[in-house]
Amino acid sequence: MSKHQINKSRIVKIVSGGQTGADRGGLDAAIELNISYGGWCPKGRKAEDGIIPEKYNMQELDSYEYIKRTEKNVIDSTATVIFCYGAPEGGSLKTVEFAELYLKPYLIVDMNISQKKIESLFIEWVKGLANGSIILNVAGSRSSLSPTLQYDVYNILKKTIKQL
Repeated sequence: MSKHQINKSRIVKIVSGGQTGADRGGLDAAIELNISYGGWCPKGRKAEDGIIPEKYNMQELDSYEYIKRTEKNVIDSTATVIFCYGAPEGGSLKTVEFAELYLKPYLIVDMNISQKKIESLFIEWVKGLANGSIILNVAGSRSSLSPTLQYDVYNILKKTIKQL
């Protein structure tokens, strides 16, 4: 069996809720890698910093509630990765709960471990998903909780997706 036959999974789209932090890091990586991207966001493109910038191709829900876009993004994706420091809480925890409810694979990435270990963990997790085209939901902490998370997630995804 050749190396290419071992796993035919590839990330074809990245979705998120467009929030500051992990969400936008995922979208930025998709833009940089020329991967399809999008996702659901609250009505009015609501985010903690005001309005989600237009450069992010988002679909608005008819609700201002963050929880509704969290659920829709889990439903519409193949798998979810959650980037946070320590255990997920708040919206990140709700993302885990929706992934479990809808029987979607998910990976919690504790950003307290080394970037090299995170990259290895993420690559192995993606390789372990069922073969096919993967729509990856990127979720996690907001910038107000983790000021460098957007940049860190962008770098991790940019590097690892290239390796897949």
